[in-house]
Amino acid sequence: MWRLERLSRRGNAGFTLVEALAAIAVLAAGLAAIGALSSTSLRASLDAERHLAHVSAAQKILAGLPARNALPFGRLTGVLDNYAWRIDSNALATTDPQRSAEWTPEGIALLVRSPSGSIMEIDTIRLRRTQTR
Repeated sequence: MWRLERLSRRGNAGFTLVEALAAIAVLAAGLAAIGALSSTSLRASLDAERHLAHVSAAQKILAGLPARNALPFGRLTGVLDNYAWRIDSNALATTDPQRSAEWTPEGIALLVRSPSGSIMEIDTIRLRRTQTR
C-alpha cells in the first residue's frame, strides 16, 4: 500500500509535456508582443529624431535668408550641414492690382534634402516692402 501511494505521488509530481509546451507557447507569444512593441517604439523615435534634424536645418536656412528686399525672386540653392536646400521665391498676386500697397506678399518654398535622401518642403509667405517710385 505504501508503494502504491509513492507511485501515485511520483506521477503527479511534475508537468506533462503538453503543459510545458503550452507554457512555452504563452511565453513566446508574450515575448513576440514585447519585441513588436519595442521595434515600433524604436522606429517612431528614429523618425522623430530625423524630423527634428530636418526642422532644425530648415530653421537655420530660413534664419540665414537675406533681408526682405535683398532676396531675389527666383531660385537659390545651397548646402548647410550636409543638407542640400533649394528656395523658390516669387511675388504673389494681390487681390487689387490698382491699389498701391506698401507691402507685397512673397511666396517662399523651401525644399530641404537630408544626407539620407529624405525630403521636407516648407511653404511660407513673407512680406516685401514695395519699391517706391
